[in-house]
Amino acid sequence: MNKFSSFLKNNKAISLVLGFQLFRLLLLPFMGLMPQDAYYYLYGQNLSLSYFDHPGMIGYILRIFTDVFGTSIFAVKFADFVITSLTILSFYKLASYFLSKQKLQRAIILLASTIFVSILSFNSTPDVPLLLFWTLSLICLYKAIFEDKKIFWLLGGIAMGLAFNSKYTALLLQIGLFAFLIFSNKYRKLFLSPWLWISLIISIAVTFPVWYWNYQNEFASFAFQSSERTSSISEFKISPKNFFGAIGHQMFLLLPVLFLIFITFTYKYVKRALLKFKIPQAKTLFLLAFFIPTFVGFFTLTPIYWVKLNWMMPSYITGIILAGMFINKKLLKTQIIISIVFHVLVSLQVIFYLAPIKSDDTWVGWEELALETEKLQEKHPNTFVFSNDNYKTSACLNFFMDDKVYAQNIIGLPALHFDYLGDDLSTLNTKNALFIDSDKRFKNKDPKDDYHPLLNNHFENVTELEPIIIKINGKESRKFWVFYCTNYQAKK
Repeated sequence: MNKFSSFLKNNKAISLVLGFQLFRLLLLPFMGLMPQDAYYYLYGQNLSLSYFDHPGMIGYILRIFTDVFGTSIFAVKFADFVITSLTILSFYKLASYFLSKQKLQRAIILLASTIFVSILSFNSTPDVPLLLFWTLSLICLYKAIFEDKKIFWLLGGIAMGLAFNSKYTALLLQIGLFAFLIFSNKYRKLFLSPWLWISLIISIAVTFPVWYWNYQNEFASFAFQSSERTSSISEFKISPKNFFGAIGHQMFLLLPVLFLIFITFTYKYVKRALLKFKIPQAKTLFLLAFFIPTFVGFFTLTPIYWVKLNWMMPSYITGIILAGMFINKKLLKTQIIISIVFHVLVSLQVIFYLAPIKSDDTWVGWEELALETEKLQEKHPNTFVFSNDNYKTSACLNFFMDDKVYAQNIIGLPALHFDYLGDDLSTLNTKNALFIDSDKRFKNKDPKDDYHPLLNNHFENVTELEPIIIKINGKESRKFWVFYCTNYQAKK
């Protein structure tokens, strides 16, 4: 124990990183279920080669952890925490290839202090495994390119494939690799190496389950991910709100110091390349090749498209290594202080729920809703339950309730992966139902007095019941409208 204490004293960076991770671990038991947790848990409980809106890696991970540790909110959150901790360790290994000991320590502190690492540690999303396999891919590619170790071309192919099986954004790994080779005078010759192409073939082979699922389902997932976004971008409407919203999100995820360093070195390298035609040295170019396409690429879309806050996350891995080259001790100290303040505020919100969240993207109220819904089912026997907010209410109720809960495909609307669970809705014909509708902007306890018009197409009669009011810490915090619907008829 004394040796360990002495080690921490002499390694302040490791102490800070462990401190941040210990804080996150201690906060886990206080975290409630997020809708994303419930939805990707649903993935794991319905094993498939892939899924409608994302590949299945996060679902497989949650299935493993809940099978081993039992189905609980903590087991779900612990899965995210463990995988993200592995990402931090992998980042440390990757960064050690590029930075001196002092700069390496600064880089690992920068990573561990960010809000995005906390989000990945607490909330189940495809980004959790993506960031791990992205980092492992870069380790393997570094070893293959700079140390000429052939075996790492093979391992890199596997890692890139697993990253794609986590989230489609991983395609930017191959783009980054090609960009590096194109701009590198020294390593451009690797285009002639069979090992590069073997690595790419392996990466494609590993992604076969995703492609085969899409083939079986008319490429529904690829179409979903591309068509809506392509149509929105093609409209080409300038939106300052989207642009400044993206800046705000990135400053929150990275914290202002790190974000501004990102902007500074991006401007520096891009200006040098465009105006002076100077390409950085090979190792720096390698880091930029996996940063610029994702970070700058998505940022260029923000004036015309709403870029989600997590899309740029893969760029943070090499971006933070680059930031470690530039940041000084004073700025690092400022980053740490801001981070501690933010994390204390977050912990107070999580534990005491001080400020109400006017959204379904919250960790409170779902279990209480499930209990109230079960009570309603006792009053109204032989009823099934459904909601129509894509996945959030349905997924959360499915997590807590014994009976199956359905989504908006009940009334003929697209319902993400709920459409691919193999449910024969005609078996519900003639049954009655409870329709749960969240009041996201909860202002009063009044009934809704109207309901979704499509309910009339599938039910004989619809009657509004008393709303469900959820109290958190003694305060009325969430509200759900409830409708009793009779004699269901599925429409083909």
